[in-house]
Amino acid sequence: QVFRSQLSISSVSDQDAYKAGLQPVSQWKAYGLSGYPGFIFIPNPFLPGCQRHWVKQCLKVYPQKPNVCNLDMHMAPEKTIDLWGQSKEQLRRKNSSKRDPRSLLEKLRWVTLGYHYNWDTKKYSANHHTPFPSDLAFLSEQVAAACGFWGFQAQAGILNYYHFDSSLGIHVDESELDHSRPLLSFSFGQSSIFLLGGLKREEAPTAMFMHSGDIMVMSGFSRLLYHAVPRVLPNREGTVLPSCLDQALSSDLPLGSVIEPSSDEDWQVCAKYLQSSRINMTVRQVLAEGQKFPEESGTNGKGQASADNSYHQEHSRAKRHKPN
Repeated sequence: QVFRSQLSISSVSDQDAYKAGLQPVSQWKAYGLSGYPGFIFIPNPFLPGCQRHWVKQCLKVYPQKPNVCNLDMHMAPEKTIDLWGQSKEQLRRKNSSKRDPRSLLEKLRWVTLGYHYNWDTKKYSANHHTPFPSDLAFLSEQVAAACGFWGFQAQAGILNYYHFDSSLGIHVDESELDHSRPLLSFSFGQSSIFLLGGLKREEAPTAMFMHSGDIMVMSGFSRLLYHAVPRVLPNREGTVLPSCLDQALSSDLPLGSVIEPSSDEDWQVCAKYLQSSRINMTVRQVLAEGQKFPEESGTNGKGQASADNSYHQEHSRAKRHKPN
């Protein structure tokens, strides 16, 4: 059963919400699911045109070094410096034929931010860290505060890039050292089916749609539940892109806004990419206030050789992999 969730309206000023590209919290709708305490679903609370900023950041800015992506495992460092620059013309000219070779951006599966997740050890470490993007940190702090989590610190991010033939196997996000803080998930582009399971892998999940602009918060009991993305689907409106991505950005952005207008040229590339793709940003707080990583021996935090195939599944929906 779905029920309305209460938000902490007074925790986020309208001005700070505007700066993050969000509607005033008083205008958000939030829902919970009986049997899943701590799970909060917020249908698209973004202001018109503001989703475009996050799409552009995920395609043009966040994949840049020193952040880490799956292509780093297979290509020389100089080949992955500017994925956007190497892909934009190819994407702009791309038609619907599946015979066209894929650009590097279309081969992107994940990018890690802040404390970089090690896909082999399934851990974070103090010596594999780069600055977390300030705009995404600000967005995450406002959403967390609106959900009652004051002082949330965005310390690690995993960006997932899906296509119609992609899926994400069942897993639980438990590598963060502080599970008292929520996991935030932001979706853009095509829709997907999201499965929310239980504390045990074999528990039957509940299925729901995730559409462009939707935000999902997993906290409390729901923070350590198994979940998966078995399918990416064309948006429900039947158009190439969801209508919320066609909306223009307001010309009077507030002073200090983290939202940057996208040029027509940049958005043309992003829109072409999103015609068959979905982008998901997940943001986590790894450490509690004052907490430190335990001492590690003999690791440099960079062993990620098997990450590309273990995280995303493609072309084989019958395949199942172990949780991350």
